[in-house]
Formats: sequence, structure tokens, C-alpha cells
Amino acid sequence: MITDFMTGEHRHCDQLFALAESAANDDHLDGARSAYAEFEAALLGHLDMEEQVLFPAFEARTGMNGGPTAVMRMEHEQMRAVLGQMQRALAGGSMDDFLGLAETLNVLIQQHNMKEEHMLYPMTDRALAGEAGAIIERMRAL
Repeated sequence: MITDFMTGEHRHCDQLFALAESAANDDHLDGARSAYAEFEAALLGHLDMEEQVLFPAFEARTGMNGGPTAVMRMEHEQMRAVLGQMQRALAGGSMDDFLGLAETLNVLIQQHNMKEEHMLYPMTDRALAGEAGAIIERMRAL
């Protein structure tokens, strides 16, 4: 089921994000940089799975091109912008800026994930029921 797979991806990203925040809270710059790089790669990979595989499959099946997937893409762009700011904060060694941006990103992610997990993913499960296994495999292959 797509909901289960993608929700698991959310939880994995949440765990990596917590590690980056923890290192930053401990004022461990190298640890924060390393943990953040792992988190950022996982989150960007997740967004790619949605944008390159899941959303197009859903849109093709339902004909909904301007609906929930358009909102999710817009929110992805907001997250990417904050990720860039966080990267710059770490590059400059500013843990305070990084942690402030982390709070902003956390709010964006939690609100976004709630919409996906409770609305969009169940919609994809219904619309793509016969294709779910193949879609998950295509997402894993990215």
C-alpha cells in the first residue's frame, strides 16, 4: 500500500532530521553537517519519488492536475528553499540560524506530511490500487 510505504519514508526522514537537530543543539558542527547532509539527501529523494513517479501516476489516472498534487509541489518548493538556507547556515557555522530554520522546516514538514498521510496517500491508494506494487518499485529505483 502506497500510504504505508510513503509514511515509512516520512518517519525515516523525521529520524534523520532529529539527529541533525540534536547535533546542532549539542553545538557539534561537524556532526550537524554530516547528519544534515544525510537528512537532506533522504528528503530530496522522497520529494523526487513523489514528483517523478507518484504524482504523475495519480494525475494520469484521475485527471487531477491542479488539485492536491499542485499544492504538494508548491510546498515541496517551500521546503527546498528552507533546505538551502539551512545548508548555508551550516556552511557558515551558524548553529543558531540553522536551529531557527530547522524549527521553520519542522512546521512545514509536519503540516505537509499530515495532508499527504491523511488525504493524498489514501487517494493514491484508491486510484492506483492495481498498480501500487509497481509504483512503489519505481519509486525505490530512483
